[in-house]
Amino acid sequence: MVPAVLATLLLLVPLVAMVAAADWQALPGHLSSPAARDALRLSLVTSTVAIAFCLLLGLPLAWLLARVDFRGRGAVRALVTVPLVLPPVVAGVALRSAFGRTGVIGEPLLEWTGFAFPFTTYGVVLAHVFVSMPFVVIAIEGALRSADPRYDEAAATLGATRWTTFRRVTVPLAMPGVIAGTVLGWARSLGEFGATITFNGNYPGTTQTMPTLIYVTRQSDQAAAISLSLLMLLVSVGILVALRDHWLGTP
Repeated sequence: MVPAVLATLLLLVPLVAMVAAADWQALPGHLSSPAARDALRLSLVTSTVAIAFCLLLGLPLAWLLARVDFRGRGAVRALVTVPLVLPPVVAGVALRSAFGRTGVIGEPLLEWTGFAFPFTTYGVVLAHVFVSMPFVVIAIEGALRSADPRYDEAAATLGATRWTTFRRVTVPLAMPGVIAGTVLGWARSLGEFGATITFNGNYPGTTQTMPTLIYVTRQSDQAAAISLSLLMLLVSVGILVALRDHWLGTP
């Protein structure tokens, strides 16, 4: 009980302290500022677009890792988990090395199309996808491994194509894992800071998300930074609870 209580306090006390330190009279003004509204809008939009790409790319990858036995599968799985342990700033440096204006992909892309990812909203989405994809893939892979593959085999014997089996049998059976991965990935994307600011800078209306705005605001106005942090806390907890109640049916 003692370690359990200490662990609970360790997680709870900082959040309670932040709530207690908030300037509730100035809170409405802090949250209604144009900078806060723009940063929140950008965070929600980029996180949602990023998680859509994570599902589009991560769901097939999770299926491949869970259902197909191929040479190098362990190496691919290890590669997928690297962003989980990679320092966010290092992730930003890696993205710049690959997709920056002089990167191995970014330089020819700039020459051929005139487009560059860094310091754009597209770059924010790319950074979010990079750090959120592992959460989606790992959660869905675990759900696919726990699902009985004989259902897929039965669908195939009844004449279903591979795509129909994947869409009508495999994905529904793994839906709790898909939902869990989506929620975790979206929350990770919403709170992303290090890779985003390293790869894209901090430009209001373009690359300034809520975490980067909080970081900048904290240097000049601690009370406003706490107010913005409370908003992020409420949005994160509210979305997670709403999604859990709606899809997982937990009280």
